[in-house]
Amino acid sequence: MRCWRRVCTASFAAVALVVFCLLASTGRLRAGEDDDARLMLFSGRDIWRHGLFSYEGLLVAPAGFDQDGLLLKILTGGGVYGYHANAIGSDVLGVEWLAQLLPGWRIKRGEAEFKFFMGPELQGHYLFPDDLSNRLRGELRGLRIAAELWYEPSSTSMVAADLSLSSIAASNSARAAYGWRVLEEALGGVYIGPEAQYFGSGDYRHFRLGAHITSLKTSEYEWSAGIGFARDSDRRSGPYVRLSILQRR
Repeated sequence: MRCWRRVCTASFAAVALVVFCLLASTGRLRAGEDDDARLMLFSGRDIWRHGLFSYEGLLVAPAGFDQDGLLLKILTGGGVYGYHANAIGSDVLGVEWLAQLLPGWRIKRGEAEFKFFMGPELQGHYLFPDDLSNRLRGELRGLRIAAELWYEPSSTSMVAADLSLSSIAASNSARAAYGWRVLEEALGGVYIGPEAQYFGSGDYRHFRLGAHITSLKTSEYEWSAGIGFARDSDRRSGPYVRLSILQRR
């Protein structure tokens, strides 16, 4: 365990150093030099009836986002959630945090763009009252694998999908969305359409079906949002709202 902890700590420190060196070498520590961005900052919020989550991170592309090549994603996040624990016959409040360091690779073929990531992940879960039957307790270390797809089958449509798997309590998620490009004159073009999402960990399952708006650009920022209906394996249901923003530098 101590060896794995040292490996994780060393990995985080090494990646942080690599990020700084990449940014310094390409002169991207200042925003707005030109359109050849190599750094992307992103943040998001996700709310539903039984949980509130947020995340922040950055994505580095040494060769630029228009070229195939190396990627590096750093992501941190946290939130609160509630569930009913049958083992103790009580409602439980959970508080979590996470950190991921994910080296990856980008491949562009025609109108399709693929991203692949794999790296160490840290999670912390604190339960009130404590639920000994929950595998997500305390500080946990594992490996995260993720893949993303962006495809534009025509000039007026898009397909987006992502998949993420973790060795921590078999945590996993997936999302698929389709969009039509509208409001070209009013907003410079945005994608609107349906989306479906799935989250799972251990014996827990969470499903969503809703609508999204993607690539809404204002000044130097790009926004995406989703709204719809969610239901989980505890037979709880309700609306969800998510919002994300990114900035290229």
